Amino acid sequence: MQDALFLSPIAVVTTTVATQAQAEQLAQGAVTAQLAACAQVEPITSHYAWQGQLEQSAEWRVLLKTLPQAVEPLWTWLKANHPYDVPQLLLRTEHADSAYAAWVAEQVQQAERGS
Repeated sequence: MQDALFLSPIAVVTTTVATQAQAEQLAQGAVTAQLAACAQVEPITSHYAWQGQLEQSAEWRVLLKTLPQAVEPLWTWLKANHPYDVPQLLLRTEHADSAYAAWVAEQVQQAERGS
């Protein structure tokens, strides 16, 4: 017999930085502050226009998983700790397996219980 599919919303906030060290610092800082349950770091190549010039650069993407209701404090923390003048901050809502979403909630809500 097949189990029923139960999905729950989680928020995924994405940003980019210039170095692996910066990415690791943001990822570890957000998880340590219990603003995100999990952060993933990956190398990418970005193509963009900046100050009138076409640019191509190696960057590092940081994906942070959190609760929809915890996006605002995470967003504020990222803006305060991000090394870029104009950071890419993107938000999307994903639907996750309910067991994974419960784990995300447990990790992020620890910060709420501690305050």
